[in-house]
Parts: sequence; C-alpha cells; structure tokens
Amino acid sequence: MAHAIRYARYGGPEVLTLEEVDLPRLEPGQVRVRVRAAGVNPIDWKVRSGAFSSAALQQPAGTGMDLAGTIEAVGPGVERWSPGQAVFGKAATGAAATEALAEADRLVAKPDWLSFESAAALPIPAETAVRTLGLLGVGSGHRLLIHAVAGGVGLVAAQLALVRGAAVIGTASPARHGFLRELGVDPVSYGEGLEERLREAAPAGVDAVLDASGRGVLAVSVELAGSPEKVITIADGSAGEHGVRFSGGGADGVPLEEVFAEVLPLLEQGRIRLPVEAVYPLEKTAEAHSLSQEGHLSGKIVISVDGGE
Repeated sequence: MAHAIRYARYGGPEVLTLEEVDLPRLEPGQVRVRVRAAGVNPIDWKVRSGAFSSAALQQPAGTGMDLAGTIEAVGPGVERWSPGQAVFGKAATGAAATEALAEADRLVAKPDWLSFESAAALPIPAETAVRTLGLLGVGSGHRLLIHAVAGGVGLVAAQLALVRGAAVIGTASPARHGFLRELGVDPVSYGEGLEERLREAAPAGVDAVLDASGRGVLAVSVELAGSPEKVITIADGSAGEHGVRFSGGGADGVPLEEVFAEVLPLLEQGRIRLPVEAVYPLEKTAEAHSLSQEGHLSGKIVISVDGGE
C-alpha cells in the first residue's frame, strides 16, 4: 500500500485529502518511484480547481507533477534505470504521494550534491524556462522582460537569460527586489502605474517578453516588444486576443535530459539558484497549495515525503 494526496471533486485546497491507496501499477516504459519530495507548481492548483475542465471528476485524482526520489521498480522495456537509483523529473501519476509512477524518459539522475527537495523544485521551472527562452530566441545583447520574475519559472528564466548574455527586467512585489538585484535583474513593482514604470526601465523597449503572471499584462508587453511574436505567456488564457503565443509544453516541450545538460552544471556552479521558500509535510499539501495560490513567492514550495532530508 501507499499514501497519496487526492481529491474527488474540483474546488479549493480543502478538497485535498491524504488517503491510503494501492501501489500504482507499472505499465511498459514506466518506473515506480519512492517519492522523497514533490514540487508545487501553479498548474497543480489550477487543475485541482477545475479551471481546465467543465465536467465533474469521474474518479479521484492525484496532484503534483514534479518529484524526486529513488527508483523502486521498473516496468517492461525499461533498461536505463534500476532499483535504488536517485532520480528527479515529471510524474505520470500524482507526485504528492509516497509512491508515484513516471515515464522512464521523463527522469534524470539526481547528482549527490543536489538534495531531494531542491531537485523536486526544478523540473517544470527549468523545462519551461529553457523552452520559452528558446522560442523567444533570447541571447546575448537582448533585453528580456519577465512578468512574475520572482516565481520558480521566472527565476530560472532570468538567470539563464543572464548567463546567455541578455539583460533582464522583471516585475515582482517590492519585498523581492533586493534579492532580484543580487541576481542581476532590474526589478519593477506591480500595481497602478506599471506601464509607466516599465517604460522608464526600458525606454527603448524590449526584445522579448515572458509572461509567467497571467495578470493582464499582455497588451503593454506587446507594445514594449513592438510585436506579439516577441511575447510568450505561460499563464494568460487571453493570449489569442493579443496575437500572443501561449506555451504550455506539449508538442514544443524540451526533453528533460537536454534541459538539465545545460541547467545542472549552472546550478552546481552557483550561477543559477532556485530557492525553496517553504517545505510542507505530505499531510499538509493543502496548506502548500494555499500558499502557492497567494503568490508573491521567491522560489518554490516543496512537499517533503517521510521527512525528505
């Protein structure tokens, strides 16, 4: 048996419950992971809220997409992994659990210098950052604007863009500005007067915009960039109204092995940092979702399973 956070209906964090469940059944090409930590991403509570479905749940669902742990069993056709190996990546079933399934090709080996909690914070932010910077063509000499730069995706994207030689402007709450300046980001506050502050920060405009906030900033972003083709959002469903591309992974996703071939060395060197702002035990996943929904974070929220590390 295993334990998993599940919900039987869409709604707020209160619908999440810790339940005893059967061990997830391995399918060909999958591995079963003994979870040590799971990352919390905005997509988790958006799915749980029913934002992407107009129909009621037909059966209880798990939550969480990012995980880190050790391989416990491998399914038919899996040759790359073996029991006992430490890995991190994207789950095929709810990651907020003691046991979860993952496709073998959606995992990477966890190096010894990286903790399970830090590893669980990485997959979605790192893949999204690499993917969107690639789609935007961000490189040396470019000026990039990132909305919600202090969140997980924003932080990785900003630091990766800086490593690639770009200058970065980012919108964030004032409490995060000091940390952002330490990283080399030029921070701009949210709220009334945002457009004027952005124009002051980038009087000549910007070369690209990544919107990770979904807070109605696409119109001004297109103006600053000069074209909707230079703007990508991962959070605003009204993208089409502005001619802006919405990128949610899928067909344009980047394999995690490719993502972390670039990102892991930078993490080890300290050139990219993704702070873990809060850690919750598995039974308090609902509180973790609540904090994520409140926003204004500086880094990631992580679920520690069986104490993590």
